[in-house]
Amino acid sequence: MNMKKFVLLTAVLLLLASCGSKDRGELVGVQGKKWHPEKPYGMELIPGGAFIMGKADDDLASIHDSPAKTVTVRSFYMDATEITNSEYRQFVNWVRDSTIRTKLAILADEVGAAPGDESGIGQFAFVDANVDEMNVYEKYMYDNYTGLGPTGHEGRKLNKKVDLIFDTSKYPDEYYAEVMDTMYIPLAESYNGQRTWDVKKFKFQYTYMDIEKAAKNRNLERKDVIIKEEVQVYPDTTVWIRDFAYSYNEPMHNDYFWHDAYGDYPVVGVTWQQAKAFCQWRTLWKNSYQKSKKGAALVNSFRLPSESEWEYAARGGLQAATYPWGGPYTKSDRGCFMANFKPVRGDYAADQALYTVEAKSYDPNDYNLYNMAGNVAEWVNASYDPSSYEYISTINPSVNDASNQRKVVRGGSWKDVAYFLQVSTRDYEYADSARSYIGFRTVQDYMGTQVTASGSGR
Repeated sequence: MNMKKFVLLTAVLLLLASCGSKDRGELVGVQGKKWHPEKPYGMELIPGGAFIMGKADDDLASIHDSPAKTVTVRSFYMDATEITNSEYRQFVNWVRDSTIRTKLAILADEVGAAPGDESGIGQFAFVDANVDEMNVYEKYMYDNYTGLGPTGHEGRKLNKKVDLIFDTSKYPDEYYAEVMDTMYIPLAESYNGQRTWDVKKFKFQYTYMDIEKAAKNRNLERKDVIIKEEVQVYPDTTVWIRDFAYSYNEPMHNDYFWHDAYGDYPVVGVTWQQAKAFCQWRTLWKNSYQKSKKGAALVNSFRLPSESEWEYAARGGLQAATYPWGGPYTKSDRGCFMANFKPVRGDYAADQALYTVEAKSYDPNDYNLYNMAGNVAEWVNASYDPSSYEYISTINPSVNDASNQRKVVRGGSWKDVAYFLQVSTRDYEYADSARSYIGFRTVQDYMGTQVTASGSGR
């Protein structure tokens, strides 16, 4: 009797649940918000498709590291230009300012300066916060995320409503001056009355999950595949001197990254690790804004392109092309050079450019991407193996061996001959090396599969 009552009660509850639902008892799936893809600022959508990757004609250099192979890549967004000095300075300034604010807040705490003080270092004291009301992301993003490591003040928010003061004549008190003094190179090492930032003090620290390692080693615990990285963020401006022996390039060393005249030029002097750190910061920066908008979805991670993605985008939909504009010539029908490179031995200026040019120079390819050949070579998320084309997958091929520090660079640069500008030419540099002719651009995965290009070419 009790069992009958139980069955009857269960049936009634199920009936009531069904009657109160809009799905009429059918399997309709979880109903979420309608998804509308949003093209990231400064990026172009590269529709996925198949293409012939590698050398379509003779390998004149006889390197034989890129035999022709048909592969398919998924859709993605790519920066229309190389990352510029101005854009990279936004990253550097964020790390610099966050580091300074953290040090100011810590000292204010130590000397007992209150957050409500209208003058002095108290203006920069930690904003009292209830840690219990902060989620993991807020702690991760907003607190002491500056590469300082453990400070003992985790769980307290920085006060970012007050502008930092860089004019020494306007420092609010001696405590502020004490902190700022530690951020510059020692006075004894300055010259010409100029005292610059101690760039070694500004580091970006981030963590990520090694998905490939986790997938291939199922017995590993989660903590075993969480990787922590710490990277100095300032580019190495000395590359302009070190890359060229017996050459006067001091003006580029002194001004190229810092001066507004070069703001729209591609950043150089960044290592592969720094390029990857920039991608991590860009993702956090965008998602911090998304979190401030109620109901806004977080964006996919920005990252370096795979080697196949880079070549596919560089070709601009043209099959078997030598250069992004087609080929096989480096001049237009009007006799103008199509890219910034070294067209004649010893003559860097024949193409109307001595060093780099602005990131949005020359005509873009058919995907509206600028300087996929020349200007600066570009880091990609791939390790260089001369035989990798022999064993890579034919769908979204990618080879990035953590133990192989030779990372692929593509596209050639302002100091290279035309061979390196070809869309199929591969080159490499070591991950911890910075050069005056290597920069990068970022990509972001496209959410959805309905955007594809014909594999038959144009």
